[in-house]
Amino acid sequence: MESTQTESVHSPVLSPTGFSSQEAAERLAKYGPNDPAPTRRGAFAIELLSLFLNPLVIILLVASAVSAVLGQKIDAGIIVVLVLLGIIINFVQTFRSQRAIERVRQHVSLTATVLRDGEWQELRRQLIVPGDVVRLSAGDLVPADAQLLESRDLYVQQAALTGESMPAEKEARYGSAKHTPDAPSLVFLGTSVVSGTGIARVLTTGQQTSFGAIATRLVERPEETEFERGLRRFGMLIMRAVFFLVLFIIAVRMALHKDAFESFIFAVALAVGLTPEFLPMITSVTLARGAVRMARKQVIVKHLPAIQNFGSIDVLCSDKTGTLTVGVMTLSAALDAFGQGSDRPLALAYLNSKFETGIRSPLDTAILSQARDDADDYRKCDEIPFDFNRRRLSIVVEHNDSSNRESLLITKGAPEGILELCESYEADARRILTFDRTAKDQTRGIYEKLCSQGLRVLAVAYRRIESKGAFSAADEHALTLAGFLAFADPPNPDTRASIAALKRDGVQVKILTGDNELVARTLCKQVGLDDPVIVLGEELETMSEPALGHVAEQASVFARCFSGAKAPDPSCSETPWTRRRLLGGRDQRCSFAARSRCGNLGIECRGCGPRSGGNYLASTRVGHPPSRNP
Repeated sequence: MESTQTESVHSPVLSPTGFSSQEAAERLAKYGPNDPAPTRRGAFAIELLSLFLNPLVIILLVASAVSAVLGQKIDAGIIVVLVLLGIIINFVQTFRSQRAIERVRQHVSLTATVLRDGEWQELRRQLIVPGDVVRLSAGDLVPADAQLLESRDLYVQQAALTGESMPAEKEARYGSAKHTPDAPSLVFLGTSVVSGTGIARVLTTGQQTSFGAIATRLVERPEETEFERGLRRFGMLIMRAVFFLVLFIIAVRMALHKDAFESFIFAVALAVGLTPEFLPMITSVTLARGAVRMARKQVIVKHLPAIQNFGSIDVLCSDKTGTLTVGVMTLSAALDAFGQGSDRPLALAYLNSKFETGIRSPLDTAILSQARDDADDYRKCDEIPFDFNRRRLSIVVEHNDSSNRESLLITKGAPEGILELCESYEADARRILTFDRTAKDQTRGIYEKLCSQGLRVLAVAYRRIESKGAFSAADEHALTLAGFLAFADPPNPDTRASIAALKRDGVQVKILTGDNELVARTLCKQVGLDDPVIVLGEELETMSEPALGHVAEQASVFARCFSGAKAPDPSCSETPWTRRRLLGGRDQRCSFAARSRCGNLGIECRGCGPRSGGNYLASTRVGHPPSRNP
């Protein structure tokens, strides 16, 4: 068994050499390789053997054995062939899907920059151990869960854990931190660096990471689906009926003083006749045909019984970003200081984003998508880069035809910080008016209202300044507020109609998102989910099992849901329908990959929008009939 990983960071002091190769080898032997997905030895053999545990299969194999012993070898052979055909078809479909995934994994070799033997080395991710010091830069995949020791303008994409499309800001903070994706000083395996640089010490590796916990659950055998449960119950019913009927026939014939051997032969023939020997093969062939038909529509079926569940869902839990929405931030509005439409803040923000160096954020991309020809009339003089304390970025530009050598400092960033630096605001016809307390309060109310609507807001301000050699953050004062830019991730064009169609078919839609409740509520209004009941991830953490069962039924939105939450207690004594809702609802705090282990059907879409991805988790009610339009 692997040792528990408890590596921690209490000091910003870096070892000058990192681990030696010998120390790293000892830790690798102690903690195991840094592989989040555990390898299941003999997994396919176990999968194959499990297919023989179907009660109908057991009855048919027993009947074929008895027939062979009694000399009816042809009948026995036919039964065995039918059973094997059904099992082979089912197994081959699963085997091919898993092999395709393994081939993809083998073609990807991930590396990381590690401080080892006194120098930075490029090592395979599997060789990283707890305590290693790793270097992160734009484009890197984070190799393990780690705490930042140094950082500079570091942004990390955590969509794999949170579903949030916007990169998260990260900075070095020393001391303990809650091991969740929203911790600013922690970076996690499965995430990627969008911009900036950082140095971090590895805390946990492999299956001990947040991503590893998800991967560990993925290799577990899926929960039995309603379709499989129905077949098993039907098989047990046939088995019991055949067993007692055979005993009854033998007892009656013996009471009538019939020949014992003939009575046994008659009972076996009756057992074989009562058993639907074609059912396993017909089931497998029918499901396989469904998988082939879905493959023609670019849908891969990894688990054949999921096809029937697809038409029987009554609860559909959907990710928000990139599934219900397009997954791309777009400019929603450009407003002046008092909320009136204005092109001025966009014109200035375009210059700021155009001349900004480094990897641009999704908000910069949205700004630059609004092409402007007048930006070519300016040239860049200097840049005051973004940092976490200021939460803004400034660009100094100069007009190509400028004769008085006057420059324009353009600042965009968090409204609350920029507003404090503004002494005036721009009104109609570019009139500059001085801010008084009343005007500033009104302006503050504008961006607070935009934020309450679930929009991301940037403030844009500027200042005319004398040209000089270099500029610094000290020059960001006495600014004039040009206005605000509001951004949103709009819903897909067909989301509203799809949700309405699901509602008509008796399917409830529940939204799972890492965004806050304001963003989630705004989206619900846009897609036709009126007056949603919203529950936060931290509220779920403190709920008892009975309370959670009730909330899972009543709530339609689970916001601020992250991975790493504990799984539901299978021993919960709710009704089967409530319990199935619970299993599909409690793990809303986990990533889709982990959640799909708890519901009856996991659906992952590719190529369905600009983000080319979408995740769904479906639950079926016990005894619930298929939807009218699956």
